Amino acid sequence: MREVRLSEKTDLKVGDEIKVGDIFKKGDLVAVTGKSKGKGFAGVVKRWHFAGGPRTHGQSDRLRAPGSIGQGTTPGRVYKGKKMAGRMGSATITIKNLAVVSVDEAKNEIMLSGPVPGIPGGLLIIKKIGSGKLEDLIQETPQIQVQQEEAPEGEGKEEAEKQLEVKEGKDEG
Repeated sequence: MREVRLSEKTDLKVGDEIKVGDIFKKGDLVAVTGKSKGKGFAGVVKRWHFAGGPRTHGQSDRLRAPGSIGQGTTPGRVYKGKKMAGRMGSATITIKNLAVVSVDEAKNEIMLSGPVPGIPGGLLIIKKIGSGKLEDLIQETPQIQVQQEEAPEGEGKEEAEKQLEVKEGKDEG
């Protein structure tokens, strides 16, 4: 359960239950926000997809190490934002443009097309961003029609035939 603030005046009172069927219907587009699964402390190979060091040529302890993390005396520090080992996951993730496949008013559940962030049973914030089918919501871009004008009789055809004759003459000779 979570407190929800309304932007406009409604007939709802404090403590009223809002049903899923009152807000969503089949075909609506929604944005789902949740907290991603936590993965704990992760090294650079798992967290940032670093390649790691060589497995051979005497390298016994460099397999999953990050390598160099900066320059020497100048600048004499590690830049902010450097990709290093640390805690991974447990971040707020928003997935947009998921379509509502069905609404089960008896169970107060909705079915979405696509993945949702977080653990099973986790808290999700679902915001309605559009109604109707996705195809109907996409604004059609104006189509520019280009009409090619045909060359007047005798002008373009004669030049094309002359060029063709010249090319054929080069092939033979």
